[in-house]
Amino acid sequence: VQLQASGGGLVQAGGSLRLSCAASGLTFVIQTMGWFRQTPGKEREFVAAIRWLGGNTVYADSVKGRLTLSRETAKRTAYLQMDSLKPEDTAVYYCATAKDRKSWSTAMFTEATYDDWGQGTLVTVSS
Repeated sequence: VQLQASGGGLVQAGGSLRLSCAASGLTFVIQTMGWFRQTPGKEREFVAAIRWLGGNTVYADSVKGRLTLSRETAKRTAYLQMDSLKPEDTAVYYCATAKDRKSWSTAMFTEATYDDWGQGTLVTVSS
């Protein structure tokens, strides 16, 4: 499985970006796709997740109301629309997929739940 994350870049505070994550080489049905982010010296933190077949979404409190996660199942691609960006959103953003049905639970917040990871895309928000 390959996950290709893209769409990162430099944006001013208050601006928007849309990240994409395209999955290829799948031999199983994705159950959950999660997004995490990481800044230097810090652990990777959960940002959002989507239940692949149902489209249900969950967000971290820090991004709720500003980020919107969606997917196109036929294209095996997910989109993380990021609005009202803040400098504290600056990080490398990673997408990841999980094939276990149990991933759609509190397990979604844990990195170990996910089987495959994208390479990450850098988002920089200037003040």
